[in-house]
Order: sequence, then C-alpha cells, then structure tokens
Amino acid sequence: MTNAKVNFNEQKASMKPMHAVNNGPVGTVKGAQVGWDQTDSYNLEHQDGQNIYEFAVAGIPYGRTHDASFYASYGLEHTVDVINIFPDFDADPEDPANYDFVCTDHYMDMMEAAGTKVFYRLGHRIEHEVKKYGTLPPKDFHKWAVICEHIIRHCTEGWADGAHRDIQYWEIWNEPDLDPDDATNKRTWGGTKAEFFEFYHIAATHLKACFPHLKIGGPAIAGKLDWAEDFLSQLKAPLDFFSWHVYAFSTEKIVTRALRVRDLLDKYGFKDTESILNEWNYVKAWTGDEIRYSYATHMTIKGAAFTLATMCDCQKAPVDMLMYYDARPTPAWNGLFDMMQIGRSTLKGYYPFPMFNALYRMGTEVASESDDSTLHVLAARDESHGGVILAHYNDDDSAPAQDVTLTLGSLGDRTKASVYLLDDNNDLTLCQSFTFSGDSMDWQIKVPNFTCYLILAEDAGDAGDAGDAGDAGRF
Repeated sequence: MTNAKVNFNEQKASMKPMHAVNNGPVGTVKGAQVGWDQTDSYNLEHQDGQNIYEFAVAGIPYGRTHDASFYASYGLEHTVDVINIFPDFDADPEDPANYDFVCTDHYMDMMEAAGTKVFYRLGHRIEHEVKKYGTLPPKDFHKWAVICEHIIRHCTEGWADGAHRDIQYWEIWNEPDLDPDDATNKRTWGGTKAEFFEFYHIAATHLKACFPHLKIGGPAIAGKLDWAEDFLSQLKAPLDFFSWHVYAFSTEKIVTRALRVRDLLDKYGFKDTESILNEWNYVKAWTGDEIRYSYATHMTIKGAAFTLATMCDCQKAPVDMLMYYDARPTPAWNGLFDMMQIGRSTLKGYYPFPMFNALYRMGTEVASESDDSTLHVLAARDESHGGVILAHYNDDDSAPAQDVTLTLGSLGDRTKASVYLLDDNNDLTLCQSFTFSGDSMDWQIKVPNFTCYLILAEDAGDAGDAGDAGDAGRF
C-alpha cells in the first residue's frame, strides 16, 4: 500500500511556472478578433490548422523562442535569430532599414494571442549543417550587443515600428558548452570557451546597462557542470537568471541536477539569480533504439506521466521555471500536438499542462507527500479552492499498479471534490465526485503505471450533498 497526504492548511510556497515550453502556437492573428482576456474568458475558437486555442486553454505561461527558425509556420530563417533579423553584420545597427522583424513580430503575436509571454533567446538555433552561419562568434562582440539592444527596443519600446511587449527574459546564446574547444563540427558556439566568457561579459554588461529593469541571463548550458563552474567562477557580468538543460528518464536525475545548479550559483555569490531549466524531455539514451524509443514515448501516456511527474517534483525543487522542449509541432520532440492535425488533435502529452495550470492559478503550494518515489503528488490552493495532482510514473513499463490511500485534508467544514482521469483511454475525464465532512478523508484507489489524476476541490460551506463538485470542476 502506498500512502499519500495533502494538507490544504499548511502553506509551502508560491506556485512556479513549471508548465512553460519552447516555442509557441500556430495560427493567424487578426487584430481584436483573436486575443486574450485577462478575466479568463477566451476570445479564441478552434480553427483548422491552428493551436492558439489549445495553448490558451492550457495556460502556458512562457514560450522560449529557441529553434523557432526551423519551423515554416513561424517564418523559418526569417525568424527570431539575430542573423535573421540583422542579416548584414557590416551594416549600421542604428538604421531601422537594416532589420527585418516581420516574421518575428507575427510569431510573437501568435504567442501573445494565446496568453503566453515571450522568453526571447538572443543568438541562433543549433546548426547541424556542414557549414555554419549564426553559431560562429560575432566579428565584433560589442556590435552584436548593440544589435541586440535594438532588437529589444523594437520588441519592448516600439523602436522601428515595433511594439511595447512585456518581455522580461532575454537569454544570451544557447548551449555554448555542447562541443569541446577542439571539436571539428561545433553546433552551437564556434569559438572557444574563453571566447564565450568574454562574449557573454560584453553582451550582458551592455544590455543590462541599457535595460536595468529587464532580466538578462543565459547561457542555456547543455549540461556540463564543470563548464558551468568555470563560467560562474570568473563571471563579473550581470546574470539575472542562469539557464540550463537536462534530458532524462527519471525525475530524480532532474531534481538532482537542479540541486547541483543551485549549489553552484550560491557558491559563487549568485544567490538571487533564478535557476531556469529551459530544455528538458524524456530521453532514455541518445543513440540507436533507445533514442527512437524516446521519440515515440513523447507522444504516449508514458511521456505524459513523466512530464507531469517532473512538473510536480520540480515545483518542490530549487528551480524557478521549467520549459518543455518542444512545442514546435515536429515529430521527434513535441508530445503535445498531432503535427498532422494541428488544432484538431491533442496528444497525451498535452494534458499535463492544463492539469498543472489548474494548480498554478490557485497560487499557493500546500503540503503534500508520498511514501513511494514513483507516486508523485502535488497540491495547491487559493481562498476557497484546492487542487491535487497524482501521477504514477515508473520507467519500468511492466511495473504493477499501486494500491494508494490518499489522505485528503479539508478546505472547511464540508469539502466537495471532482476527480479527473488521464490514462490511455481518458483525457481528463470526470470519473468521480464526492463530498466529505470533518478534517480529512481517505480516498483509496488502484493506480496503474502512467495513470494521472487531477482532483479539484472547494469549500462547500453549509451546502447540501451534490452529485458533482460544482465550481471545483473549473480548470
């Protein structure tokens, strides 16, 4: 028997954005006809070939722009990357005519239509090609920073017929540690480690001086912690957030990495620097049958259970944001949307996002625990509502079902609850409702592997018994 407990009266922390993603939705923005109403009503509709509505319903809080230039509907090589926006590095960075923002602006419009804030990666997508373009070190580091300054001014201050977007996060580069200095086909940073340290110092110092109110950080390391320690030990430039990546098939590995990153930041005096894991997904291994198995898993209930379990565990770990890789509708990394039927079909991996968002909107994490590491539990509340996530995730595909007793604390004299099921046959189906009195109740259930539940509860006050949970069913 596995035992889990939730105490709605013991507050722990603020809910964090564990359901952010890389990239954004696909769709057409037509002025006021598509938009986000902060009263939580959607001025959006399902439309063939689009998924803006699905993004909005999931409440995805941030979309990181990395690798957007791989995808046609975002604008391909005319989108986001510095070399795409400012193609002639020898041109005058003060002249708006030397910039091309059209596709990038449309891409960000799509995100904002869904209520998703932009997390902007300054730099270039990964380059697997035999010839490199945007991953080579800029000829002039300071000029590159000035170009980025004008990109930020266009996006946030209206420069060059731009907008006044609320974009707080500006990330310098991506995975400069991916390949060693002596590699022959560097995919993300064509220079040496020492050159990158100089580059980051110049760019971050300039941008923070220009925009002290924005968050300037990076560098989105691929995961080499010895490289990260070298970087942090010499760093004198601003670092509002430190971004890093890890791919795994156990939540324990991700949490352990989060602890080590936080320790490194604190060790070198970056105690106020946010730790942001902005690429992660299920990976068994990087070659052969195991990577093929991993790609297939992203689209299944197993991938969904791993995603939800990771969100739950990282809410309790020292990491400030998770950004799933990837929401681009591509066949390998996207477990959210059916790339053949965008706007019509969501995959199993989509549903952890609205599930976590239900708790995120409540605002405050409360006490929850499980005596089995494969049963992941998280709970939250607001003034009169509570939410609980249960996710059974064991990487062993043959792992048996668990007999679970959840001791569910009350929200008042009487508590109403609705239980939603995510498994191979159900996509957040309302499967049970109950009302109880007193301080708590024990809910007993058999939970197969990769099965997930969302319990939404409310203080029922003096109301009589009801067959459902009323307003508790909102998410």
